[in-house]
Amino acid sequence: MRIPRIYHPAPVTQGQQLALSDDAAGHVARVLRMGPGQAIQLFDGSNQIFNAEIVQADKKRVQVQVLSGEVDDRESPLHIHLGQVMSRGEKMEFTIQKSIELGVNVITPLFSERCGVKLDAERLEKKRQQWQKIAIAACEQCGRNRIPDIRPVMNLEQWCAEETTGLKLNLHPRAHQSINTLPQPVEQVRLLIGPEGGLSADEIAMTAKYQFTDILLGPRVLRTETTALTAITALQVRFGDLG
Repeated sequence: MRIPRIYHPAPVTQGQQLALSDDAAGHVARVLRMGPGQAIQLFDGSNQIFNAEIVQADKKRVQVQVLSGEVDDRESPLHIHLGQVMSRGEKMEFTIQKSIELGVNVITPLFSERCGVKLDAERLEKKRQQWQKIAIAACEQCGRNRIPDIRPVMNLEQWCAEETTGLKLNLHPRAHQSINTLPQPVEQVRLLIGPEGGLSADEIAMTAKYQFTDILLGPRVLRTETTALTAITALQVRFGDLG
């Protein structure tokens, strides 16, 4: 059996005995049915991993002994900040999960003119918390030891106007550049992915005002979730750690 990887939301140190979070304890004790003497691996977002052993387990509480720790860097040299116009339901969750597996560092959900999601502030915050849990689970699965940040939802222009030293990219079906023609080297990218219906003409003009470069992925029209993952993969192959 593969040793389970569990995120712990507080700093972990070698030799420490600690109680897992409620969510983690429920997963270990009730779902995995693990008990005293069995091994798990912890990570706390510090880019380290910690080998630990369960010393006590019941349905509500799991206590572990931390045996050893070491740095385990799985991060790409390319820092990607994904600005994703929100899509409905499971599509957004899928995009978040898979983009984190591919190495994205920050995700900002966005509102645009053609955004199909209409939620009030309270429900948006609940969604953000849910998306952050999906990010943690993706890191547990893929081996990343830093947790990407899911930022609060922003208006498209507000996000585009933020200061950054990285390359700004906007996918556009009539662009003349591709990822393969971008100059090297690139260490930071701010990647904008629009909604199912695409950005409006005014929004595309606005991105140009903030020095976004229009790029083309290929001859076919892709769904928004496919677009995000294809672009991230292409960026990681050219500038990051894939391929």
